[in-house]
Amino acid sequence: MKKSLFAFLGIFLLGAGLQAFPAAEEDKRLSKEAVVLEEIMAISEKSIPPALFQKIYAIAVVPGVIKAGFVLGGRFGRGVVAVRTESGEWSSPSFLELAGGSVGLQIGAQSTDVILVFKSRRSIDGIIGGKFTLGANASVAAGPVGRQVGAETDAELKAEIYSYSRSRGLFAGVSMEGAVLSIDKEANEKYYSKPGITPNEIFAGRNAGETATAAKFVQLLTTYSGSK
Repeated sequence: MKKSLFAFLGIFLLGAGLQAFPAAEEDKRLSKEAVVLEEIMAISEKSIPPALFQKIYAIAVVPGVIKAGFVLGGRFGRGVVAVRTESGEWSSPSFLELAGGSVGLQIGAQSTDVILVFKSRRSIDGIIGGKFTLGANASVAAGPVGRQVGAETDAELKAEIYSYSRSRGLFAGVSMEGAVLSIDKEANEKYYSKPGITPNEIFAGRNAGETATAAKFVQLLTTYSGSK
């Protein structure tokens, strides 16, 4: 009887450990995204202008986007996206993936930390609805930088999405045209411990099960955007 009980407990604990491990991996990912956001915003001449940050609807942070190839290239990265709720607060983060290909003269490999700023809900609805291609489903351009950029500058910028990046490697600069964004449903389910959880559920507000890492990420967004 005791052996059976111990065997049952062992199987139960092993199963619990297997379930907890993926969540820990997603939490580790989220920690990297918070660091990238902090470090990029700390570079005043390269950061998102406060006047623009105050107006944006959503933001995606994708650390270590890998782009590699010779003539033909490809890119892949995993990150998170958060939106403003109806109350003006920032939502819990939803996990997402970035993928895409490119053609041109290119040699070497590059790892790029990418931040995408969304001016409206339209693009986010596109990502939720399925795979969303930057440049095809919505215009994307390099975002304005510097803390001295005024609020009036935003009126002159027509792109739906602005990109910010920090690159390392042999490529000069980064182009986000053709990159595809999609929701990482599996990561969301693991992190929030809720099978079938949807991005809209996550974006509705703060969610049970999120860790202190998610709370830190949301607090950073609140600070940088001047939200209450």
